[in-house]
Order: sequence, then structure tokens, then C-alpha cells
Amino acid sequence: MGYGGGRRAPARRSSRELRERRPRRESGQSELVGRLLVAIPAVAYAITIIAVGDIWFALGILPLAIIAAGELFDLYADAEPVRLAGFIGIAAVIMAAFFGEGFHVMLALLAFFPVLFAITLAQRRSGTLGMAITVFGVVWIGVALAHGVLLRELPHGGGIIVDVLVGTFVGDSAAYLGGRWFGQRKLAPSVSPNKTVEGLLIGMVAAVLATWLAGTYQDWLSGTDALLLGLGVAIAAPLGDLFESFIKRDAGTKDTGRLFGPHGGALDRLDAVLFTTVAGYYIWLALL
Repeated sequence: MGYGGGRRAPARRSSRELRERRPRRESGQSELVGRLLVAIPAVAYAITIIAVGDIWFALGILPLAIIAAGELFDLYADAEPVRLAGFIGIAAVIMAAFFGEGFHVMLALLAFFPVLFAITLAQRRSGTLGMAITVFGVVWIGVALAHGVLLRELPHGGGIIVDVLVGTFVGDSAAYLGGRWFGQRKLAPSVSPNKTVEGLLIGMVAAVLATWLAGTYQDWLSGTDALLLGLGVAIAAPLGDLFESFIKRDAGTKDTGRLFGPHGGALDRLDAVLFTTVAGYYIWLALL
């Protein structure tokens, strides 16, 4: 995900420069089409588990969480993260969210630590750094997606999840195109050199509008509440994107995996969602 931009354009462009710029835009459009085609089965999967709800929603996001955690552990394989413990911890917090409440998610997270220690001793490979990466994965991925389960269990939670996802992915696509076409000022070159301020602003506006428009089809959601939800998504999504970009840069890689072919892995597609789901839960909880 991102808000890619290019070099600063001069005030006046020659005809040759204009001809060179056109293929660049077409390249950006074709890449966006590729992203959308890859996203179609993912969207269908998300709609299915959201609509079915109940335990199937929790079980539906669990494999995504496990795959994403596996990608993170692969990035830091040299640290020897405790994979089995990490997968158990992620499953525990997600199931705790379904069968209980936020308190039980925290209880499951705390119970994960002795499990982590026991498996670490049994493997006799991982050290403190490996355990730290494991805990990081459980908290970043597992607890975030557990909030998605908590949100689904709230009144009208399924509809709110749809709104959050619409705002997240429409905002990301708008940020990507906006950055490709109008990007001039680098947003965070030390973290993600292709992201631009213009892409960020275009994406944030699109996220708010998309969330609000999705809310107009829900008679139980007021326009003001939809705007507040959209604002939370617009702020959280780019933070989640930059957060994952920082991790990839630290690990020295461009993509976290190949689950979506040339468009990256599960973490590359879920980076913003891991932040917007949490924001959406607390915003909707406050508005109820």
C-alpha cells in the first residue's frame, strides 16, 4: 500500500516530457488494475465471513493472521522467533475475542507469556530477541485482528467493518493514484521514499468520503457518525501503512511475501487494516 510519487516536476514541460509522463500514468493505472484484480477474491472472502458472522468470522480471519505472522517471522528468521508459540498466541487472542470481551483478550495475551517461555526452553534455539519478535507479532497482528472480532460482535458490527474496509481500501487506492499523478513532496523518505504528502492528503479525503458514502446505505448510522468513523480510518490507515513500511525497511525487503503475487504478501495488504480495525472498534464503541 502507498502513496507513491515521483520527481518534482518543473514549472513548464516540453512536449517530450509530456510524452514521457503519459506512459508513467498508464503504468500506474495498469498497476492499480492489477491490484484490484488481485483484491477481488480477497474482497469476496471478506464479504463472506463478515456476512456469515458468528464463530465463522473468527475462524475466517485466523488463517490470515497466521499467514501474516509467518511472513513477519520470515523477515526476522535470523532472530529465530518462536513460531509455534506465536501461532498459539494469535489463535488464543482471536478466540478470546469471540468467546469473551476485551478483558479476556488481555487475559489470553498475558497467559501467552508462560507458553512462550516453555516452548522457547523446549526448542533450545531462540533467545530474548526471538521471543521479542514473537511477542511483537502476537500484539501487532493478533491483538489487532482480535479487535476485528470484538467489533463484529458489537451491534451493527458487521456493517461497521464493511465501512472501515471500504474507507481503508478506497483511501489507499486514491492515495496511490494521487501520489503517482500529483506527488511532489516526500512524506517520509527515510521510511518509504515513494510516499508523498499529496498522496496522503488525497487518500485521507477519499477515505472519509468513501466511509461516509458506505454509511448512507445504513439507516442506523447517522451522517455525523459516519464522518467520525471515516476520519478515524483516514488517520489510522496511513499510520498502519507507514508502520509496516518501517518494518520492511528495517528488515531490508520490499514485500513481506508472495501470497498476492507481484502485489506482496498478507501483511502488505493488511498493514492499514491492522490499524483501522482497532480505530473503528473504539470509535464505534464510543458512539453506541
